[in-house]
Amino acid sequence: MKEAPSGQSPYLVSDPVSSAQDSAFDALERTLRHSGPPGAFEQLIEHLDKAGDYRSLLDALLLKARYDLNLPLIQVGGLSNLAEPVRTQFEDRYVEAIRLVGSKFLAAREIPTAWAYFRVIAEPEPVKAALDEYEPDQDAERLGQIIDVAFNQGANPRRGFELILDHYGTCSAITALEQVPPGEAAIQTACIEKLIRHLHAQLAFSIRADLAQRGETVPGEATSVAELIAGRDWLFADEAYHIDVSHLSATVRYSILVSDPATLALAVDLTEYGRRHASRLQFEGMPPFERTFEDHRCFLRALLGQDVDAALSHFRKKLEAVVDDDVESSMPAQVLVNLLVRLGKLDEAIDLAAERLAHLPEQALTCPGLAELYQQQGRMDRLAEVARQRGDMVHFLAARLQEPPAAQARAPRSASAGP
Repeated sequence: MKEAPSGQSPYLVSDPVSSAQDSAFDALERTLRHSGPPGAFEQLIEHLDKAGDYRSLLDALLLKARYDLNLPLIQVGGLSNLAEPVRTQFEDRYVEAIRLVGSKFLAAREIPTAWAYFRVIAEPEPVKAALDEYEPDQDAERLGQIIDVAFNQGANPRRGFELILDHYGTCSAITALEQVPPGEAAIQTACIEKLIRHLHAQLAFSIRADLAQRGETVPGEATSVAELIAGRDWLFADEAYHIDVSHLSATVRYSILVSDPATLALAVDLTEYGRRHASRLQFEGMPPFERTFEDHRCFLRALLGQDVDAALSHFRKKLEAVVDDDVESSMPAQVLVNLLVRLGKLDEAIDLAAERLAHLPEQALTCPGLAELYQQQGRMDRLAEVARQRGDMVHFLAARLQEPPAAQARAPRSASAGP
């Protein structure tokens, strides 16, 4: 109820909203009297659906489920208190109701709210598809909510990263990469590929703009960055650069995780540009990539099948400077093992891992450990032998169980074994 407008009776008049609510309640009560509970449920569900009150719609659907299953209409306690098969029947109705209400929110373009429902029933695909189709508007707060759902909450990390890159910039995107959960290599790689393509496009555009401003002939769009800067040392005079050097360095460091040849070629292009920078802008990296752009260029070109022997020699020389045997000091060996594996040189990778990494716990490595390498090679007999030498009974048994039955029968037994 509210006060009457000026000039009208001082008595209170009905609020239109309250009147509409009263009318809905009256209608529901009439239906209950004349059509019974089934008609009342049908009317209530239809009313809440048309009103867009989807949260209450879920409650109505669950109320109907409890009624249909002869359960107490006011739920007390958890589902664990219900006996079978009623518990499973109610759980099925619960999932069905959640799915329906989540779909209603998606149809209303309320993606973050819909995610709260689909996440409960572990069905991310509808939200993932909606995020793929989502196009940002001018609502910055809504964009932030969408990115949180997509990237931080994992509904569609690839799309979330793309939105971060496009709307928050390269710096935020690089920071976001560090937040990708361990074990999500495919997601991380997809994000890195987007970052490489984004930064490469920015760099090429900036170089072309510089050439145009200087009155130079601007090559076509298909021209690589390496070709754009070839013979144009003056582009780098007085420590000039065309893109944030820290962004360039970080992107190049991540690029070794990529496998797509086209994206690798763009990453090589970035190193070709970076290596032309003035020495003061050549930030020193961690071994074996002390010279960030030169060393990564060598690694990336090898992945593309270019100067492979030279690259392997380059990184083997890095091992000569290693004196400690801890995990951090093993990084040059780990990098070389990764390179050998990706080049298909599994035997060499195994030899190197056995020589340099066998004493380290495999969970601390960023490259495949000996057990994984032997498994890739199919040499379970060799893994069993090494595991016995190292006193590793777990890997020994794992290897023996994967050997053919004939090989298991031929395997030597220890001197202490019984008859």
